[in-house]
Amino acid sequence: MNIRQGYVFSFEDAINLQPRSRLEIILATLDFDDVITVLSKNNEKHRGPTGYLVEHKLKALIAMRVYNMATFTELVERLTHDPVLRYNCGFDVFGKVPSIATFSRFYEQLSQSEVLSELFNEQVKTAESMGLLDTSSIAIDASKVDANEKSVPRKNIKDDGQSANWGSKLDTNGNQITWFGYKLHIATDVKSELPVALSITPASIHDGIVAESILEECNNNLNSKPQYYLMDAGYDQKSIYELIRKNYKAQAIIPLNHRGAKEPPEGLDWDATPICSAGYRMTYWGGSNGVNKFRCPHVMGKCDCPFGSSWCSASNYGMVVKTRARQDSRLFTVPHRGTSNWKLLYNKRTGVERCFGRLKEHLGLETGLNVRGIKKVKTHAYLSVITMIASVVAVNKAKSSEDIAA
Repeated sequence: MNIRQGYVFSFEDAINLQPRSRLEIILATLDFDDVITVLSKNNEKHRGPTGYLVEHKLKALIAMRVYNMATFTELVERLTHDPVLRYNCGFDVFGKVPSIATFSRFYEQLSQSEVLSELFNEQVKTAESMGLLDTSSIAIDASKVDANEKSVPRKNIKDDGQSANWGSKLDTNGNQITWFGYKLHIATDVKSELPVALSITPASIHDGIVAESILEECNNNLNSKPQYYLMDAGYDQKSIYELIRKNYKAQAIIPLNHRGAKEPPEGLDWDATPICSAGYRMTYWGGSNGVNKFRCPHVMGKCDCPFGSSWCSASNYGMVVKTRARQDSRLFTVPHRGTSNWKLLYNKRTGVERCFGRLKEHLGLETGLNVRGIKKVKTHAYLSVITMIASVVAVNKAKSSEDIAA
């Protein structure tokens, strides 16, 4: 007669003997208390037949983004066959897992609330308090998000600001691309390239229209106020420059979009550099407090003016022209547009493009988008960015603990 030997360790003991997985480390950094409090008020309607807890279902959705799963079907299959994943999410290791319908109902509940935006804001504040963000410069941009629904002819589209729409923009190579769906607008810091603000709109909404809400969210989420906001030429609107200068006491770094202009403004070159009376570009001589200074190019050795410096000024210092942001905040920026300092700042804008790339490649921003409607798309985006920030926070907390132990 064979007697089966009993277990030496419980399943929990066996789990604890293993190195912590990426998912465990990420979940350990997230505080779900506020989310649970809000969602549990309606929990009886959404708990499912076996009473699955809000926290456990939310952890499963985070796991869905960590492992880049595309559908609820894939999530349920993974939970069914992976007891370690069930344990990490909080489900009974030897019991049943939520059905596809249960997750779908819970996703709908998340989409109708603002709890994920609050969780995202808390994650941003945590990253800033840990010194992971360099908030001196913030990059803002938008990226296409294809809708998981049948496209509609333009004439039949509901232009209500909520429904999927047709969008068109130039890609990084200058090619015109068209898609049916939405736009994800985000702001990132230029150090960690982590998102600090986001918004979802139909694809037809112009980037500049959303800039005001993105700037306001940046201001609310960050304790240290940015000095520069970096954007591409699609945001070249005077109202944005004015808003940033007056309301946020910062400088917009945006290339000029001449929109088919045939001539530059009178007395200025195309980049708003003053032109002297002899027709030469004046030499930039620094700027501060919203004022740029330009000097005679002949005196500075930049040209050989046939009239000499006396043509414009009796002083040996040469003629001086000053431009002020309060005169025209779009044309006159500090540092002056096109200078090495301006270009150095603007080049940091590419961090937001890398952020989009990571969200799409590693966190399923596009490939894992198996939901319909702008609210659910926004929920999907929030789950992706929360997972991204939590990953960086978790890694740095672990590194900090190792340094302290060492």
